[in-house]
Amino acid sequence: MYLGAPINRYFQPRIEIGDGRAAVSIPIREEFFHAAHAAHGAIYFKALDDAAFFAANSLVEDTFVLTVSFNIHLTRPISSGEIRATAEVVHNSRRLLIAEAVAVDSEGREVARGTGMFMRSDTPLSPDLGYA
Repeated sequence: MYLGAPINRYFQPRIEIGDGRAAVSIPIREEFFHAAHAAHGAIYFKALDDAAFFAANSLVEDTFVLTVSFNIHLTRPISSGEIRATAEVVHNSRRLLIAEAVAVDSEGREVARGTGMFMRSDTPLSPDLGYA
């Protein structure tokens, strides 16, 4: 479902999901650049948010998870290779989950970091939402 979404056909991410952890990699292409010839912040956000979301979502089996907030810090421009964000859940309560994510470039240098807060919704996972 994630990889087949129209936005992801455009960004072409790769995803890995574990127990309370996830990683998302997105190849950097020129069409992602802003006027200064580096990736726009939206690319950083997408990688970080998706990784953090799936880390949180991996711990919730019965309801849809919603992003409540996401804080991002951009630390280095990236203009080639790929951006890889890894995330881990650092807080898991009855209703809220918090995940921290770090993004690196192809050489392993940190380019951004972020923290997301996610909420278990009242919407059960069902075939109507694309979950079997």
